[in-house]
Amino acid sequence: MKTKKNRVVITGMGVVAPNAIGLENFLSAIQQGTSGIRFQQNLADLNFSCCIGGIPQVSEALKSDYLTPLQLRGFNSSGILYGCMAGMDAWKDAGFPIDENSRTDYDSGMVFGTGTSGIDKFREAVYKLDEGKVKRLGSTAVVQTMASGISAYLGGILGLGNQVTTNSSACTTGTEALLMGFERIQSGKAKKMLVGACSDHGPYIWGGFDAMRVMTYKHNNSPEKGSRPMSASASGFVPGSGAGALVLESLESALEREANIYAEVLGGGINSGGQRGGGTMTAPNSEAVQKCIANAIKEANTTAEKIDAINGHLTATSKDPVEIENWTQALDRKGKDFPYINSLKSMVGHCLAAAGAIESVATVLQLKHQFVFPNTNCEDLHPEILKRIDSSKIPTKAMKTELNIIAKASFGFGDVNGCVIFKRY
Repeated sequence: MKTKKNRVVITGMGVVAPNAIGLENFLSAIQQGTSGIRFQQNLADLNFSCCIGGIPQVSEALKSDYLTPLQLRGFNSSGILYGCMAGMDAWKDAGFPIDENSRTDYDSGMVFGTGTSGIDKFREAVYKLDEGKVKRLGSTAVVQTMASGISAYLGGILGLGNQVTTNSSACTTGTEALLMGFERIQSGKAKKMLVGACSDHGPYIWGGFDAMRVMTYKHNNSPEKGSRPMSASASGFVPGSGAGALVLESLESALEREANIYAEVLGGGINSGGQRGGGTMTAPNSEAVQKCIANAIKEANTTAEKIDAINGHLTATSKDPVEIENWTQALDRKGKDFPYINSLKSMVGHCLAAAGAIESVATVLQLKHQFVFPNTNCEDLHPEILKRIDSSKIPTKAMKTELNIIAKASFGFGDVNGCVIFKRY
């Protein structure tokens, strides 16, 4: 006997991205191809090769719209701040109040991921401890530096009583969080799940990537041209930061309260290439990537020919042509038969652990408003990509078109993969 599976829909979203903060601003930014990548003087001062990055523009006044002076005291983890902002916006967008005196909501939970959190606080702690000043660390040192700091902060702000946890799977984190929340609602273990991911920024986060020479060093004088997914002149990724959040809800619950529905989550797939078959810490096992995409389509109970668009991982490295090849193989579609494909990283850079969540918000906005956002900096398509798909499938200007199903994928450090299938509601 098959257990009934709940249908899962998206009823709220929030975003803190390098090119915009807030859903309306973000929608406008991605439609216009607005870049959030800027020159970062502190990276130049520290002799970084790549001196550009995408950092959300959050003023002190804006912070105080979300958190109290007491909450903000000694609070220097930007990732947790971005996550709280995006999560609170998504919760309110779904029509739920934020009340510190509310009762615990045992039907609602959260999976909110991150990569490295509170590293500036770690640095401060190390110096103070080395000087024998342990009593000067402050009361927020633990929650800012523990991996689950974001879910601890946000779960308390919202009073969530179901599963409240933080996941971490490199660049796949946000996509994985979404699918973990989806499965909890689908199985009937929760009615609502806030899902998403956040990422900190700065030299202590980005330094290792600069040392690995995987970030571009060619665009320090032209920051907005630096992130070039699918381009022949791509020379490495541009680092970014921020947060994306989505409220997932059972369709039954959403209809009961007459909620605004952005899209339906049909299903998805998560796997790993095991760092075998060509896969390494930094390179994908193509067989596993194709299997992940195929499994996602199967779990979503749809078919490859029904996919209208893809929001890819596509980081502006040498792996972009490999990713396109994997999509063509997994879907058995190529040339003019291939779906439209785009990469948000051309506008915001690679937001690391937050990438999948921010890009999922962008993907759902495309479904809701029936458009494909442009691939900026993509005038010179990579010749290997053009051998596989037609250039008309990689739009460089925003285009209105009918969209019913979009696939969104993330492929992360450590050879881990995630793919989710969204459907217009």
